[in-house]
Amino acid sequence: MVRWLVVGALALLLSGCDETPTGRNRIAWIPQAMMADMGNETFEQMRHTMPVVTDPAIKRLAECVSVELVDALGESWPEVDIPNHWDVVVFDNPMPNAFALPGGRIGINSGLLQVAQTPDQLAAVIGHEIGHVIARHGNERLTQQLGIQAVLMVIGLASDGEVSSDALIRALGLGSQLGITLPFSRAHEVEADRIGLQLMARAGFNPKHSIELWHNMMELDDQQPFELLSTHPHHESRIAVLEESMPEASEVFSSVPRAACSPL
Repeated sequence: MVRWLVVGALALLLSGCDETPTGRNRIAWIPQAMMADMGNETFEQMRHTMPVVTDPAIKRLAECVSVELVDALGESWPEVDIPNHWDVVVFDNPMPNAFALPGGRIGINSGLLQVAQTPDQLAAVIGHEIGHVIARHGNERLTQQLGIQAVLMVIGLASDGEVSSDALIRALGLGSQLGITLPFSRAHEVEADRIGLQLMARAGFNPKHSIELWHNMMELDDQQPFELLSTHPHHESRIAVLEESMPEASEVFSSVPRAACSPL
């Protein structure tokens, strides 16, 4: 009985597949308008609770790189529905990180500018984060999480004494983490790397600087978790993916004007 309920639930999830900009099948059921509303609400909360950098030169660099990338989106993926306006904010936070949210929001931590030392390296990070948005990775992750929870709930209700219900749910919960959630997260990261590389090249940023960026990251953080249990690939794995995709990106870069963003 339990087996057939699981099969039925998985079949229902798989019936809603569509494709990402790279052609990978995905399941993303949350309405985009709802994702945009959640993204905007989250961004506004951060803007009002975290200190914001006001240095004009830093703001100018962040906005220039972001605008160049967003302008190139329509040329690379004209079929993707993207916001007409993107709000860019630099947060005063030493953690080297950045993010993009549905609804057209880009956040950059000031600490990233210590690692992304050129506009091209910064474009590699922001392009990667925009890649998450246009591939609807947040939507896919939320859909997966809702699906996993639904299956576990059904199993919990349906285990008629064949095995311990709690034991089965714990086992399947671990399996869903190692077998679905974490690998998909790594797949998202790799896909965003590929999209970001193509996007930065189309926008006129040198794609080879993406590899320089990850070498900078390696110098910053040599201690990484075992890759199987990590939601992010190792730095070496990311560099290998970028090198594999570099010939195509370099060809694109050679055919467009250079982006005109001045370094700090």
